[in-house]
Amino acid sequence: MVAYSNREEIIQITSQWKGDRFDDGRPRVPDEILQRLRALQIVTEEAWSVLWHHGYERQFEGNWVNLRPDRIMIGRAVTATFVPHRPDLHDELMSYGHEQEGRIGAMNSWVIETLQKDDVPVIDLFGKVYKGTFSGANLSTAIATRTGVGQVIYGGIRDAQQILEIPDFCTFCKGVDPTPIRDVTLVGLNTPCRIGDAICLPGDIVIGTYSGVLFVPPHLAEEVLEHAERTHLREVFSHMRLREGIYTSSQMDTQWTDAITADFDAWRATQQPAGAEGIDWSRRSRAEEAQSGEETTA
Repeated sequence: MVAYSNREEIIQITSQWKGDRFDDGRPRVPDEILQRLRALQIVTEEAWSVLWHHGYERQFEGNWVNLRPDRIMIGRAVTATFVPHRPDLHDELMSYGHEQEGRIGAMNSWVIETLQKDDVPVIDLFGKVYKGTFSGANLSTAIATRTGVGQVIYGGIRDAQQILEIPDFCTFCKGVDPTPIRDVTLVGLNTPCRIGDAICLPGDIVIGTYSGVLFVPPHLAEEVLEHAERTHLREVFSHMRLREGIYTSSQMDTQWTDAITADFDAWRATQQPAGAEGIDWSRRSRAEEAQSGEETTA
């Protein structure tokens, strides 16, 4: 039988996560990490570089219809996979969901009813827009109320004008159409999910920015955060020195000399820029080791 949030299977496919979990088995990356990522207003590339240097090369999907390009979305993934309608499969799974699991209504509502605060539904609708509209104004309002975050739909939405009116709610989709969702079947809830060229697992940290959507494995979330915090401060310093004309672009865009590094350390010590408190500058991510030419083979 197709798994709908099977706890044992979720734990198995996310075994590298050693921290807390939700009742359904999804990794629960600490709230503090989500809060610090949001406060940082993280840039996609700051997180992406860590994943890339750990061998996670298929975690980003771009080219979205982004209803809130002015906002950054951070949350924990709840994944759902749909396939084109086949009558025997659809009837069996509808019966199983209603009779065996006590689920109510249509399959897209089954996903929404599982959501909690800070979740992001990540929906594989295989790029379907016409009759592939996972959510409209009502369901998007339900998602916003439950999660306070947003939605990632590799398919379509409807009622875009009304969705835009939902405060602080992000939507990434592949298109907009007035048709309701039809001719699809939910075959996986909190199972591995393909979003374009990217792979998302339940409990991944979803980072949605103007650039696109990145899925961060839970066991790398803390390293991504710390790397991003350090990189962000270096970028503030670098942009400031470039505007001042003190260094050239080639000097700032390659490995820094000892003199530039000393200048940066002195600036950190005297300026106390916002966000620098608590950052451990003695630690390095694998991406930072590679940049400095010190990366070793794992």
